[in-house]
Amino acid sequence: MRVEYFFRQQSVTLGEVEYCKHARVPKKVLDKVHGNVREQVERFLELHTYFPTRPVTAFAVPADLTESIESLDAIQHLALAVRARWGLGQDPIPVLTDMLEERGIVVIQCADMPVGKFDGLAATVDGIPVIVVGRNWSGDRQRFTMAHELGHLLLKGRLAPGLGPEKAANRFAGAFLAPKPEVLKELGPRRTWLEPRELCVLKATYGLSMGAWLFRARDLGILGAPDYLGMVKHFRRMGWHNNEPCTPYPRENPQLFEQMVFRAIAEDFVSESKAAELLAMPLTDFRALRNLETVRAAADQ
Repeated sequence: MRVEYFFRQQSVTLGEVEYCKHARVPKKVLDKVHGNVREQVERFLELHTYFPTRPVTAFAVPADLTESIESLDAIQHLALAVRARWGLGQDPIPVLTDMLEERGIVVIQCADMPVGKFDGLAATVDGIPVIVVGRNWSGDRQRFTMAHELGHLLLKGRLAPGLGPEKAANRFAGAFLAPKPEVLKELGPRRTWLEPRELCVLKATYGLSMGAWLFRARDLGILGAPDYLGMVKHFRRMGWHNNEPCTPYPRENPQLFEQMVFRAIAEDFVSESKAAELLAMPLTDFRALRNLETVRAAADQ
């Protein structure tokens, strides 16, 4: 830990922590992830204290959503309703992280979340929702996890008995990232086979993996059960269930915290040394970043 960590006044407790993890993750790895997340959240909340008014919108569940979800199919309508309330339309969401941050959800990336060991982490701090994804995960994996955790937030208290929350959140994630009307437009109402290259193009457009597109096609009845299973078996034969052949979808990177730090220093809410501390970097590196020296160096190459 950096020295300033031990002098930080802001200390937080993560509430309602929910890990989506595999059973064999060692406790020491869980503790490391938990500590990393807590430290990042502490810096985020400390930054808030330097602003005279709250710098970001508080998260609120959209109004007038259906109170009860009786089936997985009903989640399609909820996802469309959320998009409508938030003014997102039905087009692909270019940067999901930005959309969530604009609506009061803190998105944190953690380098200590091993690929294949975690499917995500969600928590609350002072009523603020926090979603954590792996920094080194592929972009489509990050996006599905964020949409999945958003589903948990929006579906909480709405699911009828017998509807599993994990399966429901997965259905929401697919429906939110690739809305039903757009999927029908892209694939048509009935198919017996989806071309892998076709799925690569859709993955690049929507930030949803090839495998997730197969699920969407099955869930919407575009692929019947036998056709879906045939495609799954083909993917396994080709090894695509572990490593999809398309160009990886670009990773997302939260921008809100850094933007807020530079706004704080521009308005003289914090000093250079405090800004560097908040960004967890040496003062010399912060000054270079502030003066766009790293950007110039990259441009000259």
